[in-house]
Amino acid sequence: MESFKYCQLFTGLCVLWFIIDSCSRGPSEVTSQSIPELFAVHCTACHGADLQGDIAQSLLDGSWQFGSRRNDLFRSIKFGLPHHGMPSWGMVLSDDQINTLVDYLRDEEERLGVIETSIPETMETQDYRVVVEVIAEGLEVPWSMDWLTESKALITERSGRLRIWENGQLSPDSVANTPKVRVGGQGGLLDVTVGPDYDMSGWIYLAYSHGVEGGDEEERAPAMTSIVRGKLQGAQWVDQEVLFEAEHDTYKTAGQHFGGRIVFDPDGYMYFSIGDRGSMDNAQDLSLPNGKIHRLHPDGSVPDDNPFVDRSDALPSIYSYGQRNPQGLAVHPVTGRVWETEHGPLGGDELNLIEPGQNYGWPVISYGINYNGEIITDETHQEGMLQPIMYWKPSIAVCGLHFYSGSLFPKWNNRLLVGALRFEEVQLLEIVDDRVIYSQTILKNAGRVRDITVGPDGAIYIVLNRPGSILRLSPSLTI
Repeated sequence: MESFKYCQLFTGLCVLWFIIDSCSRGPSEVTSQSIPELFAVHCTACHGADLQGDIAQSLLDGSWQFGSRRNDLFRSIKFGLPHHGMPSWGMVLSDDQINTLVDYLRDEEERLGVIETSIPETMETQDYRVVVEVIAEGLEVPWSMDWLTESKALITERSGRLRIWENGQLSPDSVANTPKVRVGGQGGLLDVTVGPDYDMSGWIYLAYSHGVEGGDEEERAPAMTSIVRGKLQGAQWVDQEVLFEAEHDTYKTAGQHFGGRIVFDPDGYMYFSIGDRGSMDNAQDLSLPNGKIHRLHPDGSVPDDNPFVDRSDALPSIYSYGQRNPQGLAVHPVTGRVWETEHGPLGGDELNLIEPGQNYGWPVISYGINYNGEIITDETHQEGMLQPIMYWKPSIAVCGLHFYSGSLFPKWNNRLLVGALRFEEVQLLEIVDDRVIYSQTILKNAGRVRDITVGPDGAIYIVLNRPGSILRLSPSLTI
């Protein structure tokens, strides 16, 4: 704690000194600094002259705590990580200088032969020693996984393919005749959810980005998240029914924020998420589908007790609104209540307990700012808008959400598994009386976590992007 405070104080003084020093010199003198000079002036105090760490972590150990992609490094330098002692350098360094520092770090990694951390074979958590197995590899941006039987599962790839994993093997062929998806940006084939009555009905549910035909370019065609259900006949998708398809004049050409999760509660209601589609103000408009959590019967009909079913100015399927990009939905195994995680902007990822008819505030209130540093709103609270149960700042890029329920990890029953894309981790949250009272990280730096599920065997299955693979977590038999 003392070293953390020292790092904050020292780096704060460095920023102040550099601002004063920069003002006393011409802009050309500042921008003409060499790469080693930039690093020496701004980084060595905490990260060490050799980049191997001092007060703060090493920059050459292959492990990036706050995201390993180039834009993650850029944003960490420009906007800082104040809760972790990292100051913002955006007022001191130009974007070109920050890019130069990022290039320098990448070049040094390459020169020294630094290898990114690999997937561990075992991990130590506070409750269990965990065995990590890679059960599927070579997937193309896998998005979701769900179970048909104890030995057979379905996996979606964002490119539009639905894959079968059975008896430890990934089928090389995808399921035929699945719906055509608009692949582009964050859009594509998203969630797969096996219906709660699958053993009797055979229904399987898909969320995907549905495009309007006739656009100049398929990947730029207007699109919106749609929900269908169908059945498997061998490796064929059959008997498809469209459950939700918005009016086509509400579709957006933007390539982001499709949401796309599906869950069922104990009463059999189906909930699904649609992000704001890059049109943030739409999240507050009840006549539009985006920026909302929706609730339907499994056949696509609207429940009579939906909160806005009697309003002529609202879509009857809407259950809650004011959501930015909800890519995590989970149902508590005891209470049956629906929980949600959604991506904030730069800062302000949220965990929410979804209540009927409630407004979750986006973009009127937020704990984040825009990616370019601009302020979206000065408000974090407003009457009539619910607060998140918790929020993450900086953003971890929450994606994938599941309550653990199984026999392999009994100490974790009813705890919430939260995946993170940017931070490449899985957090385990203990929730009591609708409050998060404790959290621990049980997986780190294995890859970008897109989805989490628990198999019939009680093991935890992690869907990773970069690399496109599936992990199985189980407790070690040895202590």
